[in-house]
Amino acid sequence: MELSTAGLEWLVHGAGHELMLFAAVGILLIGLDDLLFDALWLATRREPPRGRSATSWLDGTIAIFVPAWHEAEVLPATLRRALAAWDGEDFRLYIGCYPNDAETLFAVSPLIARDPRLRLVIGEGDGPTTKGDNLNRLWAALGDDERAEGRRFAAIVLHDAEDHVHREELALYRRYLGDYAMVQIPVVPIVDRGPQWVSGHYGDEFAEAHGKELVLRSRLGMPIPSAGVGCALTRNALALLALDRGGEPFRADSLTEDYEVGMLLARYGLGARFVDARSLAGGRVVSRGSFPEAIEAAVKQKARWITGIALAGWEHLGWLGRAPTETPDRRAWLLRWMLWRDRRAPLTAIILLAAYVALILSAIGWAGQPLFGWQAAPTDATMQLLLGLNAMLLLWRLGMRGYFTARCYGWRQGLLSFPRAFVANVIAMLAARRAIACYCQMLRSGRVIWEKTDHREAEREAAPVRAR
Repeated sequence: MELSTAGLEWLVHGAGHELMLFAAVGILLIGLDDLLFDALWLATRREPPRGRSATSWLDGTIAIFVPAWHEAEVLPATLRRALAAWDGEDFRLYIGCYPNDAETLFAVSPLIARDPRLRLVIGEGDGPTTKGDNLNRLWAALGDDERAEGRRFAAIVLHDAEDHVHREELALYRRYLGDYAMVQIPVVPIVDRGPQWVSGHYGDEFAEAHGKELVLRSRLGMPIPSAGVGCALTRNALALLALDRGGEPFRADSLTEDYEVGMLLARYGLGARFVDARSLAGGRVVSRGSFPEAIEAAVKQKARWITGIALAGWEHLGWLGRAPTETPDRRAWLLRWMLWRDRRAPLTAIILLAAYVALILSAIGWAGQPLFGWQAAPTDATMQLLLGLNAMLLLWRLGMRGYFTARCYGWRQGLLSFPRAFVANVIAMLAARRAIACYCQMLRSGRVIWEKTDHREAEREAAPVRAR
């Protein structure tokens, strides 16, 4: 018995030390990466975004693309909100459905029959395909309309079937699309009162990403990844991408076709702008929507993002070399740094998993001291230094996350963002595991399936977003 517990003690202490060392070094490197980004954000807070100022107004009809698959529960309400919010605007809303999705077709048909601003596009093949394929069908329908009506649309706006649009959104796009090829506004997940452990962590992450990450990229003139909602592109920009892709601007074999479009625009020398603007009513012009409340659904959604951005996206985009337009050498490494930050999710998940396993083994080692008479695991000076630095970086990271969450949702949600960080880590680890499995399956089968998120209609209208 003593021999077996001695062997277990050696295994627990040895494995725990090695995993802790690996995790400590990894967390330190990622923490320093985040700290450098935060420092750059702080240093440029008073600088305006690089590039042109908004001096031109974009006239013409704007097309709204809304791809849909099994969205009967949310899509009618979304259409009614959009029609009411944009009353008086010059737009046409294209809804992409599938012939084998009868529930969605029956749900939206009464609205489409009554309002000429709505255009139903039913694909030839059954669904689901991919969101990119659905968007390409909408693009083809837009081209058909242009030829039949002898007109040309000015811009295309991307939205999802569950979004809460802002009444001043289209006017904001017109203000900036005269000078930029793409405009992205903040995406704000709907977070009700209470912990909202799963859906709330989306609010924490988007508050920081769209309060700091995209803001800094816009300031530095870096490519802006499209969020797929609350995003507008000029018709000429999409036409340029379509010419390079055989007539289809969106990649049909991608799970994050919106992200890739936003990044590819930079290769053609086209400018993009992230705009966080105040509305006339005093709030912010944002796109709002509901996010998953169950862990399984959140893991499924985030796995799709990781697969599309960090795995397949790396394969599709590479490091965005210099063709077909030249990228100055001084900005090339900055661009690669931004791409690295987008793609580090699988590595981060592995490091987090190692850290949590090391903590579990450490707890077993502590419990073994009174139970089996084990010796306390020695901690060398290097490990103590690493753990101390990581503790300070962790406090900084939680502080930044809490600051941006509080700025968006109020101080209560800012405080709740601290314990929700653990939930976010668990979801990230599970999502990374699923993403790797999905990507391997994609490589073996050669097929890409749109594993879309099931949406539900919010029980009540979204509360106003806090002004800054």
